[in-house]
Amino acid sequence: RREAVKKEQMISDTYTNLSHDIRTPLTSLDGYFQLLREEDDEKQQEHYIAIIQERITSLKDMLEELFMFTKLKNDSFKLELSNCCVSRLLKQTVFSYYDEWKKQGIEPEISLCDETVFILANTQALRRVFQNIIKNALIHGRKSIRVEMKSANDEVCISISNDVENPGEIDVSKVFERFYKADEARSVSSSGLGLSIAKELVERMGGQIRAELDGNRFGVAITFEQINVDILS
Repeated sequence: RREAVKKEQMISDTYTNLSHDIRTPLTSLDGYFQLLREEDDEKQQEHYIAIIQERITSLKDMLEELFMFTKLKNDSFKLELSNCCVSRLLKQTVFSYYDEWKKQGIEPEISLCDETVFILANTQALRRVFQNIIKNALIHGRKSIRVEMKSANDEVCISISNDVENPGEIDVSKVFERFYKADEARSVSSSGLGLSIAKELVERMGGQIRAELDGNRFGVAITFEQINVDILS
């Protein structure tokens, strides 16, 4: 009963915190709709429409994170695992952000091992993990994002890192906690659940995840046991 009450309180706190975060883009949306209604200049209208679309995307992402977080806290939720080509999935996910890299003027350093690597995972969940870590890097990236994948000793390690302006503001021991945001990210429209969800998904798939801070370089690394290709043939 105590566990049930604790979980119920945690979900309630999650809704309360996220409701506060959602209020900001909603208020902004209302303001830009009013400006759009009163604006006659087509260029300025397009500018307002672009901002409105960005705010709507932000809200959609926040609600999706909330939906996933709630599912993960449901004891009946199970991840179906199967043989997954992690090397191909990582490449697909990284390159799906090409337009975003270009828009922000970012040229990511990408270093992936040449061989095809398989692990036991849930494809959709693993893609979500990559997306959440990449999104976190895009917020803090400072145009210095690095994506690496190494395979050795029957393990595969994927690392996504970036430079940060104020490393002293980051508490590595708390980055996977719900709603943790470094001071520099407080003005960013974010659910604060991204890395928390990534951690739970990785661990549910039998992997390990850790955060690292080396000087002004912050990174998140995930490790999985590699499946021998002979097993799949």
